[in-house]
Amino acid sequence: MAEAIQLRNITKKFSGNPILKGVDLDIPAGSVTVILGPSGSGKSTLLRCINHLEKLDGGTIRIGEALVGYRQKGEYLYELSDREVAAQRSRIGMVFQQFNLFPHRTVLQNIIDAPMRLRKKSRQQASEHARQLLKQVGLGGRENAWPSQLSGGQQQRVAIARALAMEPEVILFDEPTSALDPELVGEVLQVIRQLAHCGITLVVVTHEIGFAREVADQIVFMDEGQIVACGPARAILEASDNPRVRNFIATVL
Repeated sequence: MAEAIQLRNITKKFSGNPILKGVDLDIPAGSVTVILGPSGSGKSTLLRCINHLEKLDGGTIRIGEALVGYRQKGEYLYELSDREVAAQRSRIGMVFQQFNLFPHRTVLQNIIDAPMRLRKKSRQQASEHARQLLKQVGLGGRENAWPSQLSGGQQQRVAIARALAMEPEVILFDEPTSALDPELVGEVLQVIRQLAHCGITLVVVTHEIGFAREVADQIVFMDEGQIVACGPARAILEASDNPRVRNFIATVL
């Protein structure tokens, strides 16, 4: 299987403190990769580096054959322009912890904005696709609702529909259920389960071990800015010989 995402020797510092320390990772196209690990291990930072929301201090990231955020000339890398970065990001959906919906726009307006601006779709085309996506995430008929009228779980499902509206190759989920009340977690995870079978490459940062066991093609365990274990779900969750991994899983189960 071809690699959708290739990370090589990724390093990132904040205020001189190393957050990512030489991360190498291959993510196959069409697969589901779940990233686990304690708070502060670098999981969310790694996700933000993949779509260049955070600039690298070292290493390279490729999606397909394209370098993310940079152009290579000889031995040197040069950062892309804002417009070029935006074009790359249009291939990469991102679903955040806090939904990030525009409160002054309806559900439909939130979804159609980017396809119209970046994909140059007509309002009719974008709206028809948005309504299909809302049905897909269980929110058919709610296109005229305001975000404030929706529960947290519904807002997160709108955010997923918004990501899907750009027809991305990759969708990154940064702890998509962490801001939800416990009774709303299941409805969001069910939508992601459905996406796991649609051919889009998914990368999910989460603490939901049961979900990871069910849907992940590979699990990546991070600690202190490094990948300390990577492999099939059962090998990591049930048979890891790494005491740090075993202790974490025992703690969160």
